[in-house]
Amino acid sequence: MSWWNHIYEHFNPVAFELGVFKVHWYGIMYVLALVVAIMVAKWLVKKDRLPVSQETLDAYIIWIEVGVILGARIGYILFYDPNTTWYLTHPWQIFNPFKDGEFIGIRGMSFHGALIGFIIASTLFCRKHKLNQWFMLDIAAVAIPAGYVFGRIGNFLNQELYGRATDVPWGIYVDGVLRHPSQLYEALLEGPVLFLILFLYRRHKKVHGELIALYVMLYGVARFIAEFFRAPDPQLGFVCCGWMTRGQEFCLMMIAVGLAAWFYFRKYGEPVKAA
Repeated sequence: MSWWNHIYEHFNPVAFELGVFKVHWYGIMYVLALVVAIMVAKWLVKKDRLPVSQETLDAYIIWIEVGVILGARIGYILFYDPNTTWYLTHPWQIFNPFKDGEFIGIRGMSFHGALIGFIIASTLFCRKHKLNQWFMLDIAAVAIPAGYVFGRIGNFLNQELYGRATDVPWGIYVDGVLRHPSQLYEALLEGPVLFLILFLYRRHKKVHGELIALYVMLYGVARFIAEFFRAPDPQLGFVCCGWMTRGQEFCLMMIAVGLAAWFYFRKYGEPVKAA
């Protein structure tokens, strides 16, 4: 266990270098998360014989990936970065991967911003192609957790978003302080646990939109719980009641919106047609 406790001391977050470019494990995990989510979405369409062509699904994936990247980065700037005003007056710097002439990649992404970007991109795509938005979002709701687990593992390998101080034997030392490996807690709760629930529930959904509503609500619950083990963002600290983090604030909103949406869809949603 000692080797595990001190893993950050002998693990390089940079996987390899290509000239001046440093390829981080986080970037590799992000790509892996995307690939896995796409594969699961295509598998679900084929397995459940869903009425959507592979060409349409491929185009949809491109749209939502653009929305996720834009939303994640802009969301971080608006919700978490202490230099929001500077970025808003220098918008070309938001996606600048260089700092002082050194390539550092694009750092700082927000899940909640990514979710907003995802919803906007999905809405625009479905309106353009005259598709049922909630039907498409239900496919994504099952596929996203399957890939998202790798994103959280990427956070762990990148030595960021670490946990609160602890004395548990599986803790990780960060700058001499033993901390919860909260990124791995989030990986489990927000990945396999959510995927299993949604994958099993999909057979019982009665109207389109149920799965995405459940995903929003259940992610909020999973993240809210995990945040009790995760150190608050250092630039923000606790933002409410002396114990609540910014992430937990957004998660409460997600739980409320997801629950309300689920009841709404159950009452007014378009019924699923029998295969």
